[in-house]
Amino acid sequence: MIGISVLAILAAVAILFYGNPAPAGSRGYWTIVESRMVSVGTILIVAFCHGVGTVVFHAVTNNRILTPSILGFDALYRVIQTGLVFFFGAGAVAASDGLLKVVVQSVLMVAFATLLYGWLFSGTHASLHVLLLVGVVLGMGFSSLSTFMQRLLTPSEFDILTARLFGHISVSNVAYLPWGALVCVIVGAILWRRRHVLDVVSLGRETAISLGVAYRREVVIALVLVAVLISVSTSLVGPMTFLGFVVALLTYQIVGSSEHTRTLPMAAAVGASTLLIAYFILRHLFYAAGLINVIIELVGGLVFLGYLLRKGLR
Repeated sequence: MIGISVLAILAAVAILFYGNPAPAGSRGYWTIVESRMVSVGTILIVAFCHGVGTVVFHAVTNNRILTPSILGFDALYRVIQTGLVFFFGAGAVAASDGLLKVVVQSVLMVAFATLLYGWLFSGTHASLHVLLLVGVVLGMGFSSLSTFMQRLLTPSEFDILTARLFGHISVSNVAYLPWGALVCVIVGAILWRRRHVLDVVSLGRETAISLGVAYRREVVIALVLVAVLISVSTSLVGPMTFLGFVVALLTYQIVGSSEHTRTLPMAAAVGASTLLIAYFILRHLFYAAGLINVIIELVGGLVFLGYLLRKGLR
């Protein structure tokens, strides 16, 4: 934990001060450092949301292959962005940029998740597998709806929309960061207080109920908290499907235990160090900071396929 945290700190310091073209100590020098601090802050929030959110999601689903994106959050984000351009035009995208838009997007995603979880777990035959199946179907429906609307856009509107659907860590808005950090602190504190309950929930429905845990309620609470984290990250930088999977996989390999007292802080540290190091390499060595989301999704997808093939062979 200490070693990975030190790597994250060193990568953050390198991002802030390496390759600054302005004279050291000048006003321009510190202006550039402040602009880079926004990127570092965004990376820390995104890493925390995806790392911790995926570990908790794995605990309640008892499956380390699934990710929160399977419940349709990425597709819902695309529908919101596409619908905004489709119904109000490309000018509405720029005019509506601000904290209110991020809050509305996050509230819509969390409301969608809460209604879905509450409805599916309210019946006598509530099943987590049914929840995942419904999430996949809704995600496919949202994707089809957004694709249909995109085909009706003009080329200029489609170009603007495409730029919005990719993550933008380098150009994050500093006004979003305090609110995103506040949400991470609150959700992180709640999850930390419930970490031992998550240990029991991860043992399975029958075992958790036999040990006196209100399984259905705890699963709904955990899934809503995961929805809050993923919605904040998606609203800040757009969809990142495989980041959480890679971070969680590395966390399990390093910790070697499913105890959430260890996996939750380690997931946050691994996510931060992974994103910070990747951002530094792409920005200062390959001069391709804008491609960080694409590279992470590519590497994450390959790791995901390799993991599936390895499990299949076994």
